[in-house]
Amino acid sequence: MSSLSVRFLTPQLSPTVPSSSARPRTRLFAGPPTVAQPAETGVDAGRLEPRVEKKDGYYVLKEKFRQGINPQEKVKIEKEPMKLFMENGIEELAKLSMEEIDKEKSTKDDIDVRLKWLGLFHRRKHQYGRFMMRLKLPNGVTTSAQTRYLASVIRKYGKDGCADVTTRQNWQIRGVVLPDVPEILRGLAEVGLTSLQSGMDNVRNPVGNPLAGIDPDEIVDTRPYTNLLSQFITANSRGNPEFTNLPRKWNVCVVGSHDLYEHPHINDLAYMPAMKDGRFGFNLLVGGFFSPKRCAEAIPLDAWVSADDVLPSCKAVLEAYRDLGTRGNRQKTRMMWLIDELGIEGFRSEVVKRMPRQELERESSEDLVQKQWERRDYFGVHPQKQEGLSYAGLHIPVGRVQADDMDELARLADIYGTGELRLTVEQNIIIPNIEDSKIEALLKEPLLKDRFSPEPPLLMQGLVACTGKEFCGQAIIETKARAMKVTEEVQRLVSVSKPVRMHWTGCPNTCGQVQVADIGFMGCMARDENGKICEGADVYVGGRVGSDSHLGELYKKSVPCKDLVPLVVDILVKQFGAVPREREEVDD
Repeated sequence: MSSLSVRFLTPQLSPTVPSSSARPRTRLFAGPPTVAQPAETGVDAGRLEPRVEKKDGYYVLKEKFRQGINPQEKVKIEKEPMKLFMENGIEELAKLSMEEIDKEKSTKDDIDVRLKWLGLFHRRKHQYGRFMMRLKLPNGVTTSAQTRYLASVIRKYGKDGCADVTTRQNWQIRGVVLPDVPEILRGLAEVGLTSLQSGMDNVRNPVGNPLAGIDPDEIVDTRPYTNLLSQFITANSRGNPEFTNLPRKWNVCVVGSHDLYEHPHINDLAYMPAMKDGRFGFNLLVGGFFSPKRCAEAIPLDAWVSADDVLPSCKAVLEAYRDLGTRGNRQKTRMMWLIDELGIEGFRSEVVKRMPRQELERESSEDLVQKQWERRDYFGVHPQKQEGLSYAGLHIPVGRVQADDMDELARLADIYGTGELRLTVEQNIIIPNIEDSKIEALLKEPLLKDRFSPEPPLLMQGLVACTGKEFCGQAIIETKARAMKVTEEVQRLVSVSKPVRMHWTGCPNTCGQVQVADIGFMGCMARDENGKICEGADVYVGGRVGSDSHLGELYKKSVPCKDLVPLVVDILVKQFGAVPREREEVDD
């Protein structure tokens, strides 16, 4: 790929954060892997040899490092996944019937594995021949036109078509069939969307503050950074082979709020706003991730970068991971495993070598995130920093929407706002830029009365659920409907005085992020009182988000789903101050 040049604009800081002086132009060159020297941590020099090399425009694993690699790496070696997009392979693939596709290993691997580089996930187990399509929506910002287009796509699929707000501020649409994909991709491009590089061993959707640019208390507007990160990583939606052969998936966020809506501690790379010598920039956290075998919180890289160096530092971290990450057991290929192997200083040394000037300043002590900040909820109507404007936070039950819902949300954004919607990592939606004179009319809209309340019950406010086995082949249990049912039953039995965040995930991959929840439910198989196998959940308690973030711990294993309600009631009463409804009535 030709060299890529990016110029950073002056960041839009809040009035409390001084703007830095004029920004120098930053040039990024997508060069070959750096040949590293041994770090001072004593890592053998041979271990620091890049494991990938560039051939015919794409990165491939070197022959000498192919011993013991996982099946997914073999699929990548057999055929470059990005050719389906960058060389229009999808056009020919879409002309084949599923019967023809399944006859050949190559085309079968195309639809089951390689299409994930285009954001397409075949639902072979539960919806044979249908795909989930994951979009890229940096910072969770979308438009009414984009929302209507997505609604038009899923509507044609009837009961098989729906959409979900994800835990990375993103849309996933369901029911897609392969012959429609080329047309859908063209339609996405026309409305300024892409699904490219949103699955498998790629950089996932860059997360930012859902209140960016409108929150009176924000530290910095994260939108310029998340947009540029997404544009850089996908080469403006044309495809960027520099970062499409990572050892595993990779998450990034830019923090702009004291509330830490962005969940930096569970990202592979998190930008934490900080001043240094009168300059605005970011301290870096690295290595946060979830997996079935291990969950780890991000740790400091002991590095600070200026606003200008957000892209160069992201590039350097990605290249270090791409070049040196192991590609054997998929459960041990996330970036934190590489950090463990090299040591944090050894990993930092590899990042430094890949910076434009081989320099990386040490961490700043002037962290701009207030440590004692009480995390706010965004439901309901709140004033923006712009005089006369407000935003409205709407509760989307477990993130699930239908085509008509999306059309209605688009209509409300147009009539009451500026045609913009914001998605959150808690699977909810914010309508920004509402004139204060229109708020009363908005709150009377049927959609807000009947479906997406701005004032949800306290136990519903923090309810998050992954797809579950309704659509996902890896899920062990059904999640979305069950999460709603259990929560409805629990709130009939107890009353709480503040929100309690409950997350559901259908399997140990923990897409529902149960470890950050106050109470988390991870799908498993259990045995009932008669010893019969049934759907169940491992229950986690004590996860925290915000300035005192930490992961929850396993509270009880293999609880049959039918026994969850009394267990949750007991946890809420003993640990979260809930009051049984009958006692509440007596006290009244």
